[in-house]
Amino acid sequence: MKVTLLQRDIIWESPAENTERLGISLLSLPKSDLYVLPEMFSTGFVAEPAGKTELEEGETLQWMRLTAKKLDAAIAGSVAVSSASGCYNRFYFVKPDGSEVHYDKHHLFTYGGENKRYTAGNDRVIIDYRGVRFLLSVCYDLRFPLWLRNHEDYDCLLVVANWPTVRLNAWNILLHARAIENQCYVCGVNRVGKDPVCEYSGGTQCIDAYGRDVAVCPPDKESAITIELDMEKLNAFRKKFPVLKDRDV
Repeated sequence: MKVTLLQRDIIWESPAENTERLGISLLSLPKSDLYVLPEMFSTGFVAEPAGKTELEEGETLQWMRLTAKKLDAAIAGSVAVSSASGCYNRFYFVKPDGSEVHYDKHHLFTYGGENKRYTAGNDRVIIDYRGVRFLLSVCYDLRFPLWLRNHEDYDCLLVVANWPTVRLNAWNILLHARAIENQCYVCGVNRVGKDPVCEYSGGTQCIDAYGRDVAVCPPDKESAITIELDMEKLNAFRKKFPVLKDRDV
């Protein structure tokens, strides 16, 4: 399976501009089965969601559906969404037929007050798409290995983020740790640029189950990488060295 990770700058709180720019970029990229966008790719990280979130069937989700159909590929990324039960940092995975599966961020970033303004999701979400099982996660989730533990139920961990430059070393280390301990591919997609609070340097990358870099975006610039998830090699490694059988949980 081919997966393209897009490291983007995000125009602050401007969904129409961001999706228009993304649409142009996506059409210029190599053909993939899945395109992964950063956390809150249409607005930047909205710390104060009042009046700035979208409805559950909002314009950004509709754009994802139309674009997925046009590309005959899935599109994934998170959006700030409001519903009758609260506001959510919602990671959408939209398939080419227009169907969607979503994950609501479980670990809200209390240091930045996200827990006071958003509602945490409680469900772990895995998607089987074109022969690869993906676990969805958002930013701060990366710090919690028990939540992301591989129970032999997924092949690739997707992490979308607005992870600031000041903590980028932790991002790099944690991505590699999650790949090694869970014997899986990890695709981490982070933004570049600035918002009113933080600066971002990227660090978008794919790591294999050995903890080796498959591909890494250059720092501090918009770019994209396309990688192949080789399930034959992954399954052969798991069979030869079955560490997941000895897991604690």
